[in-house]
Amino acid sequence: MSKTDAFEIFLVATPGLEVPLCAEAAEKGFVGARKVPGGVTCRGGWSEVWRANLELRGANKVLVRIGSFPAVHLAQLDKRARKFPWADFLRPDVSVKVEATCRKSRIYHAGAARQRIETAITETLGAQISSESSLRVMLRIEKDLCTFSLDTSGEPLHKRGHKEAVAKAPMRETMAAMFLRECGFAGSEPVLDPMCGSGTFVIEAAEIALGLNPGRSRSFAFEQLASFDAAAWNAMRSADTRRDTDITFHGSDRNTGAIEASRTNATRAGVDGLTRFQHRVVSDLKAPDGPPGLVIVNPPYGARIGDEKRLRSLYGALGKTLAQNFRGWRVGIVTTTPGLARATRLPLLPPGPVVDHGGTKIRLFRTDPLA
Repeated sequence: MSKTDAFEIFLVATPGLEVPLCAEAAEKGFVGARKVPGGVTCRGGWSEVWRANLELRGANKVLVRIGSFPAVHLAQLDKRARKFPWADFLRPDVSVKVEATCRKSRIYHAGAARQRIETAITETLGAQISSESSLRVMLRIEKDLCTFSLDTSGEPLHKRGHKEAVAKAPMRETMAAMFLRECGFAGSEPVLDPMCGSGTFVIEAAEIALGLNPGRSRSFAFEQLASFDAAAWNAMRSADTRRDTDITFHGSDRNTGAIEASRTNATRAGVDGLTRFQHRVVSDLKAPDGPPGLVIVNPPYGARIGDEKRLRSLYGALGKTLAQNFRGWRVGIVTTTPGLARATRLPLLPPGPVVDHGGTKIRLFRTDPLA
């Protein structure tokens, strides 16, 4: 496969957020973007793989399918894996980690299949196998078809590379970006988060408004592949995408530590000039001067039975303040149950799909502009 050939690229979504990720990929010009279980597929060469890692806010990982062949027993897998053109993709001086899964196949032992691939790579290419490597080769055997993919991202893409200070129960950046998109945010209106934690919603919104690429501050696993062209990548990464904006993005929290964390993170992300973080309780919230925009919030949700009753008064106070002081603003609330969302007494639209937030099932509840 030459450098210009197109691969099938698989963009891993947070479960429940495949639709906005597909919309983002199509908007960014990725060819043939379509929603599939677990993510979005599209096609492109290596430069598109790099661009997906650099530009997409909603993808958790960018995987590339590099080839497949049928195999019905381990000896056949061994033989064909040794003929696979590993040198087109991997470097002999870079260690790799191999992972394997088997479904509905005559080869059913994933561990034995993984060992065959590891041996083929070490003996034909000379690369070392390491469980610590950030470069993953993934084998999936389904209905006797063996498919190889590379994880080109390395660390999950919600790790933008410029956020060190984290408040408890953080909203992942990838999820925050997709919830902003689901609320209709495109960068041209103010955003306010009244329980901002470490500032994720506010910082993502400011970055979108400025046109900053989410992957601009970090490294990726694809930099260790045989196909990597450092000069081309540096040109792509250093292209100036910044736009001017005079919008301000607001966060507040009753926890002073959260406000300090938010300010630190905004500075590291380069958006401190258009973000404002204030220490204040929900009942003191006022709409900032200027045009209305979006209030988006990820309030606490009860993990245990009985928590919901205690939390309803918090949601009630939030809803009351927003109804009184935020006329013309839209509201987005991320929470676990319709009961908590309804406790705000805001005019909610039908909720969004169930989203998996590290094992907790959450949904986005939205309003039209408040009357």
